[in-house]
Amino acid sequence: MVFRKPSRAKKKRGDAAPSRGGRASRARAETKVEPFLIREVRPKDLDGLLALAGHLDSVNLPANKENLRIKIGRSRDSFAGKIESPFRREYLFVMEGLESKKLIGTSMLFAQHGHADAPHIYFDVMRDERYSITLDRHFSHLCLRLGFNYKGPTEIGGLVLDPHFRSFGLGKQLSYVRFLFIAMFRSRFRPNVIAELMPPLMPDGRSELWEFLGRHFVGLSYQEADKLSQSNKEFITALFPQTPIYATLLPPDVLARIGEVGEETKGVRKMLESVGFEYSERIDPFDGGPHFEASTDDITLIKQSRLCFVCADALPADLVDRTDDETPTVRVLVGAAHPEGACDFRSISCRARWQGGSVELPVAVREALRLKTGDTVWTMPY
Repeated sequence: MVFRKPSRAKKKRGDAAPSRGGRASRARAETKVEPFLIREVRPKDLDGLLALAGHLDSVNLPANKENLRIKIGRSRDSFAGKIESPFRREYLFVMEGLESKKLIGTSMLFAQHGHADAPHIYFDVMRDERYSITLDRHFSHLCLRLGFNYKGPTEIGGLVLDPHFRSFGLGKQLSYVRFLFIAMFRSRFRPNVIAELMPPLMPDGRSELWEFLGRHFVGLSYQEADKLSQSNKEFITALFPQTPIYATLLPPDVLARIGEVGEETKGVRKMLESVGFEYSERIDPFDGGPHFEASTDDITLIKQSRLCFVCADALPADLVDRTDDETPTVRVLVGAAHPEGACDFRSISCRARWQGGSVELPVAVREALRLKTGDTVWTMPY
């Protein structure tokens, strides 16, 4: 592979969907904003990340300076290849205004979710079919069976976007960049990718599934159990039933929410389905949130990513902002990085034009990505 030269309840690992619009959102959408660069996190981003964490205070992005400092360090070591096993690496991306230098969003990529010391734990959602000849009655019972994966899939998660920028389509860019990075470093990731989506929760952030099921087995609140599970999963394997649980015994409204996504997560589900993800008939054992999964090589965004050279000619200024049907350009997400050592991953969205195996990029993009003629970059339809 060639590269360019030199609670609110605590939200979990899943993405936080951008909010839907309204008049204010449509008004903001018509406002031109500065271009934004997505890059690997750096130590100097600590205060900016802390400010972002205040919007959500998630497990992935806790509003705690020391915890964030640790996450930054692990991400830096992952990008630099200092963590020996590629499947132990965790990547934290940040979105930064090219002019303001303000951080407005993050997203994360976990090379492997589930290891020998911390398995990926889930409920398989199954059906138990029963029929009595004597009564001529048929029942289909929904059952939950605890499952484990010690060599789990790659996971996407941790998407957080400043609420003031949620109507500009930037959440899509933050989400897509993870697939571009997987395409660029395919050997570092597993054959499958999952996303754990947030289900409908109670107004105070509790999970009804946990209140009616999990709490009876471990004696902890949803928030307590969810937080503890991030560092220690032993209590789940020790206290949860190992035999199928008949969810049919749950109240009908709780049963109906198993595998459903919350209102704020429906946009994420739609995006995932559009690029090849499907509901895997597995849910989170705490809140019932669905797991969506796809074969890594079948994800359309990864299949459509391509390696190309930077053309000697920059994209003409009159084509940079054109969006009409006659323009010879397409909008892409461009990524550049070094293959070894200091990765210096950088990505930006722009319009581009191909000349054979080379790509014409706007001058501003070449400068932002520190590219020169002959360097190689990856592009992905956007």
